[in-house]
This record gives sequence, structure tokens and C-alpha cells, in this order.
Amino acid sequence: MSKLFIVPTPIGNLEDITLRALKVLKAVDFILAEDTRTSGNLLKHFEISKPLLAYHQVNEHKIVEKIIQRLEAGETAALVSDAGTPAISDPGYLLVRGCIQKNIDVECLPGATAFVPALVNSGLPADRFVFEGFLPHKKGRKTKLEFLSDLPYSVILYESPHRLLKTLEQVREFFGETRNVSVSRELTKVFEETVRGTISEVIEYFSTHTIKGEFVIVVEGKNGD
Repeated sequence: MSKLFIVPTPIGNLEDITLRALKVLKAVDFILAEDTRTSGNLLKHFEISKPLLAYHQVNEHKIVEKIIQRLEAGETAALVSDAGTPAISDPGYLLVRGCIQKNIDVECLPGATAFVPALVNSGLPADRFVFEGFLPHKKGRKTKLEFLSDLPYSVILYESPHRLLKTLEQVREFFGETRNVSVSRELTKVFEETVRGTISEVIEYFSTHTIKGEFVIVVEGKNGD
């Protein structure tokens, strides 16, 4: 029976993969991977041998139809990203939408994603929040920051190491220097770290420390709500 499984993979610690994820990866006909080398290492670690097909931002528009044709023919597939849950700031949406349009079953397994532990770990309100992911690099960036700064909910951003300080400086500019913020890096890995404080305090910290890893920024909502 044709089916697409969305399978989250560990964001760092390999022990975070679920038993159900391993069972699905062993059972499907083929696996779609953002980077076949990265996913190949993961599969090798868990002694899983399945055909891997590259599926990433560069080629997803070109190969969606071919994948759907294979699924319509009765095959099963698992979609994985390099780390975390596919389609969350990673490719996946187009394929899920295409499968739904063709009445192909889609099942998303629960599992690792970076922003949930970062939010809970922040100490900021987690009952209502806005997940923005990566901000636009150029066009619309300031407009987006201005919009987000006025929301009464915790705001979650992803950022790379080489843009971290620039983004924090812009958050201070639009959100105000006394707004509380929490910055987590290398979640679930050996050097996991979370820095909390006002935006000015956090900028001061990262201005004097080595910036490595992938970052999740959680900013307090307007008026501390």
C-alpha cells in the first residue's frame, strides 16, 4: 500500500531517534534524504540498508512528480531531513501537498525538532508562540522584524553562526534592549548551551565568546505576555 512517512531524525544525540522511526525506516521501499551522505551515516549507525534518493531545496520541484508516480505505483517512502522534522525550515511541504492532492496517505511521526526544547528551556511563556524560522536575508527583513516586535507572544527564530550577532543587534533595534531573550545552540549535543537575559546582555555574552553551531533564538513577547 502506497504511503509517505515523514520521519524526524535526531538534531544531535542519536539516542533521540524513536523506536517507531527505526521500524519505519527499515520497512519502507526507499528513503528521501536532504543529504544522502548525512542520512547514510545515520542509517549505517542503526544498521539500516535502504535505497537513498536526494530530495532537497534545489531539486524538489523537479522530482516531486517522479516520487509521486512511484508512490502511486504502490511503493512506500520515508522523507527525512539532515536533522529534525522535515518541512520545518526544511524541504517537505511540496511533496506532502502533492501526495494529498493525489490521495496518497501521508503519516508524520512525532519526534525531534529544535525549536520545542529551545522554547521550553527558555523560561519564556510557551502556551502561545510564533515560530518564524529563518528571517528573510534581505527583502522584507526589517518589515518582518517590525511586525514580530509588536506581537504579545514568544517569537522563535532560527539563525546560523555567522549571522547571529547581526540578527541579535536587529532584534534589539526593533524589540528594544530590555526585551528578554534566550539563545540555545548545539541542542542535544555535547556542547549544548542556553544563554538567557535581556537582549543587550545576550549580545554582550556572544560578543566575547566563540560562536559555533546552529542557534535558536526565543524572544519575549511585547509587554512580557
